Amino acid sequence: MQDVRIDEISELLKKKILAHTESFQLNETGTVVSIADGIARIHGLESVQSSETVVFENGSKGIVLNLEEDSVGVAVFEGAENVREGMTVKRSNQINRVPVGEALLGRIVNVLGEPIDGLGAIKTTESRLVEVKAPGIMTRKSVHEPLQTGIKSIDAMIPIGRGQRELIIGDRQTGKTTVALDTIINQKNTGVKCIYVAIGQKASTIAQVVQRLRKHGAMEYTIIVVASASDAAPMQFLAPYSGCAMGEYFRDKGQHALIVYDDLTKHAQAYRELSLLLRRPPGREAFPGDVFYVHSRLLERSCKLNDELGAGSLTAFPIIETQAGDVAAYIPTNVISITDGQIYLESDLFNSGMRPAVNTGLSVSRVGGSAQIGGMKQVAGNMRIELAQYRELAAFSQFASDLDAATRKQLNRGQRLMELLKQVQFKPIPVEIQIIVIFAGTNGYLDAIPVSAVGRYEREVTEFFKANHSGILTEIASGKKMSSDLQANIKNALKTFAERFEANAG
Repeated sequence: MQDVRIDEISELLKKKILAHTESFQLNETGTVVSIADGIARIHGLESVQSSETVVFENGSKGIVLNLEEDSVGVAVFEGAENVREGMTVKRSNQINRVPVGEALLGRIVNVLGEPIDGLGAIKTTESRLVEVKAPGIMTRKSVHEPLQTGIKSIDAMIPIGRGQRELIIGDRQTGKTTVALDTIINQKNTGVKCIYVAIGQKASTIAQVVQRLRKHGAMEYTIIVVASASDAAPMQFLAPYSGCAMGEYFRDKGQHALIVYDDLTKHAQAYRELSLLLRRPPGREAFPGDVFYVHSRLLERSCKLNDELGAGSLTAFPIIETQAGDVAAYIPTNVISITDGQIYLESDLFNSGMRPAVNTGLSVSRVGGSAQIGGMKQVAGNMRIELAQYRELAAFSQFASDLDAATRKQLNRGQRLMELLKQVQFKPIPVEIQIIVIFAGTNGYLDAIPVSAVGRYEREVTEFFKANHSGILTEIASGKKMSSDLQANIKNALKTFAERFEANAG
């Protein structure tokens, strides 16, 4: 037998020891001290961070919201009824994130970005933090590109630009969601990606929204984030932040996105519930003192980025529900002060048959004409003035027995303009067609026809221009200011159409 040298044995042992690696992982764990109403108090997670996700022994997930001296407050996402005192809780060492990317388009997801539409897993490797700091002033650019809604009264008098935050406000059942859905439908073939965040709504209502978007082919460029009324308050609270992170992915890639928060009233109520359960001190209307910050840090993330960062944009449509038209309540005034304008939908207008029920006197866009194409700027200025005069005269004429000819003319013009602003829901109108019909209204081409015939006039003049004057429509759509020659061509075409319209009426 060959002798084995001692130095060889020691060398062999050294190699074995150096080659030996054993993988191990340290997990910081804690214990559930109490659980009630979806809020768990955990003892032992000394190094946990705010907004970090934690995993309970039974597989349920939660998010850390309160950091206290001897415990942490955790909001349980789902399955809180199965969490018990004494359960072990494990840190994930990850701040709350959601999957993002093109793969989410056309899908319905929950607050965690998990699919709930039964169409299988979402194949994306990218994710983003749910809560991030909003872009600073130097990284932004002024809002200047129009985001067309396809709604005449809004595109003409309350123009919205890419990167703007425009509040939609009004009582229940006044058409707030319809305005948002019309805008989403109107983004078809524009390259604008859309995110619709449903907060605290009934599942049946959300299903109707999905069905409507599918019917109009809008789901292919839309992500729907759902935190329904049956979901826990933490899910409803986090929903808009998750949706915003998904929208920021497109913004930061140099693309354009539109996000609808439907609605932030329910979001504020979910946050109030969450805060009171976490024993944060209540303030006005039992809301915690930072409810303004909750909404501002969300809406400030919507902006237009500068050219160095790709010139992408994220436009926000927060929706607020008022009680009996009280826009001076706590949450409405908060969100009004954060946003760049509001579209005010009025119950009285809605009940009188005005659809959409936009009060053009109280609605405003603080971006103004910089978010309009040249042709719309030219025709819309007169319209706002004429409608304002009409509203004053209409109120005055109720008490006057006889009116002079000029006043009667203004009232007649105003009635026809109001009729012209009526629009069928889910049928957005291209901006060049809007300009033609508004041009006809403000230049007196509707004055001679009955108010009841305005709708027919609009339909037929649209078909007339599409069939006979497509060149005019193309020139208007280019976005340039309308030249005097173009205006003369429009007037000639409208005169020709007026003769045909009168002949058909006769």
